[in-house]
Amino acid sequence: MDYALIWAILISVAVFAYVALDGFDLGIALLFPWFKKEEDRDVMMNTVAPVWDGNETWLVLGGGGLLAVFPLAYSVLMPALYMPVIAMLLGLIFRGVAFEYRFKTKRAKGIWDLSFITGSLIAAMSQGIMLGAMLQGIQVTGREYSGGWFDWLTPFTLFCGVAVVIGYMMLG
Repeated sequence: MDYALIWAILISVAVFAYVALDGFDLGIALLFPWFKKEEDRDVMMNTVAPVWDGNETWLVLGGGGLLAVFPLAYSVLMPALYMPVIAMLLGLIFRGVAFEYRFKTKRAKGIWDLSFITGSLIAAMSQGIMLGAMLQGIQVTGREYSGGWFDWLTPFTLFCGVAVVIGYMMLG
């Protein structure tokens, strides 16, 4: 029995589950600007409310599994993608805070709506940029990342970021 293959499949399933489930949530937030009526936005938020915070569990399982089972891959990917990973995590945190506070206020609901949209856009765009960076290749020399700080920022990765944003909007 090949444990590495089993773990690779498990991590792949976790990442796919995250993209499918949280992609829907991010897509709902990215569609917010096109729905101006308060009732429509409330329906959209209530659609996401029961499940939004549980979906990040799949992301944690994927990242934690990569660290635990494939530490060399993790040690190459993280330095190559520090900026987009940090931007994604901050976007997800910002989105989560906005999601919670939107229900608790009447006067500042517009601010939290904008925060919800912005955090979701940053998270989705960062995920697409990371996907693009992995697809274009990460420079490795002697089992270590040997590229520069901004190697992840190319026209191709930006295109992938926009494509993921559009894909999430379609899921939403």
